[in-house]
Amino acid sequence: MKSARDWQEKALKAGLMDDKNPKKRVQSLHDVRFEGLSDLMLRARGRSVLDVGCNRAHTLYDFAQNGAKLVHGCDIYGPGMAAAEQWFSEVVECESKFVALDLIKGADALQQAFGNQRYDIVMMLGVLHKLRREMTPAESSGLVRNLGQRAIEYFGWSGYTEEIPALDFDMGMVGLKRIHTSEMAGAGRPAAIWRRI
Repeated sequence: MKSARDWQEKALKAGLMDDKNPKKRVQSLHDVRFEGLSDLMLRARGRSVLDVGCNRAHTLYDFAQNGAKLVHGCDIYGPGMAAAEQWFSEVVECESKFVALDLIKGADALQQAFGNQRYDIVMMLGVLHKLRREMTPAESSGLVRNLGQRAIEYFGWSGYTEEIPALDFDMGMVGLKRIHTSEMAGAGRPAAIWRRI
């Protein structure tokens, strides 16, 4: 199996992780990736939020501005995590933590970074398809279930239509049910929310 560093090397060579041109690192801007999930933002006040693959934590900043009391984020992109730490250093009303980690290592990487912490809202926006390139189905399923277990109330996701059946199964195995699906971001690029049942 390829390591995440192989993927990073290819991405760097292709200009996808260019620090001098950050718009090339991700497919779309954070507000586009969050389309169809705004109901989660309406529930931010007083809540805790984990964003897996958060880039520079733009979406978490929006949650903090909408009253979230705690935001945690992780991404393989170390400079993005450093930028998030710097950005949030002035947001004193919201506790924050950002960790550069390799999600290819699965739930163990999350455990090492965040312990057994659970969150009112867990999000994975535009990340799963990238992980599935490097992980076996069992490994990606294990990671998704771990994220579902960490969600006290809601799990928000955006990605590709073909990911939904496996997500429904994995979320169902940990007590979450899909309550919302949107194609606001475009056909074939849905967003969905699962709620603890």
